Amino acid sequence: MSWKGPPPGGFERRGYHHGNLREALMQAALELVATKGPAGFTIAEAARLAGVSPAAPYRHFRDAEALLAEVATRGFDLFAERLAKAVAKAPAEPLRAAAAVGAAYLAFAREEPAYYATMFEARISRSPFPELAAAGERAFGVLRGLAEKLSASVPVNAPGARPPALMIGLHLWSTAHGIATLFGRADASRRPLPMSPEDLLEANILIYLQGLGIRPAG
Repeated sequence: MSWKGPPPGGFERRGYHHGNLREALMQAALELVATKGPAGFTIAEAARLAGVSPAAPYRHFRDAEALLAEVATRGFDLFAERLAKAVAKAPAEPLRAAAAVGAAYLAFAREEPAYYATMFEARISRSPFPELAAAGERAFGVLRGLAEKLSASVPVNAPGARPPALMIGLHLWSTAHGIATLFGRADASRRPLPMSPEDLLEANILIYLQGLGIRPAG
C-alpha cells in the first residue's frame, strides 16, 4: 500500500486550545497515518503537527502506540455504527442486510482510509488496551448478530444441522475485508478489476449464502 497524502477533501484543520490536546493529537495522528502509514511517524511528529511541545502528548499518551490505540478505538466505534445502519436497512431480510453490510464495509475502507489502516494495519497489541479490544468486539458483534439471523434462515431437516453463526460471521468478515484491502481503496498500486469492488463483494456474499441454502425473501 502506498501513502501519498490525506483522503479527498483533506482533514479539518485543528488547533490546540481550551484543553483539547487529546483531540488535537488524535487528528494529527490521523493525518500522519494518511501520509506516512500507521508505523511511519513518532509521537513527537504528532505533537509538532498539533502545534504543541514534544512533551505535551505524554499528558495523555505514554507513546505512539497508545495514541494509535485511541484512534483505532474511535475508528471501530464509527465502523460499528456504519455496519449497524446497514443492517437496519433490511432488518427482516438478512440476505439483503448482508449485501448492505458488505457495501458499508467497502465504503468505510474507501472513505476513512486513515482510520481503517490504524484499525487493521497498525499491529496494536490488544491486551494493554481493553477499550480497543471492546470496540473491535462491538464492531464484530454487528456481523455476529447478522450471522445469527442468516444461520436461522438456513433450511434444515435435522436439529443442529445449521452452520454456526460464528463461522458465518467470520466468513462474511474475511470476504469483505479481503476485497476492501485488495481492491476497495484509492491506491494506484491496486490490481484493476473488470467490475466494481461492490459488485464483486455482493456476488461473493450471495454465492456463499445461497450455497448455504439461504434465498431472498418472497
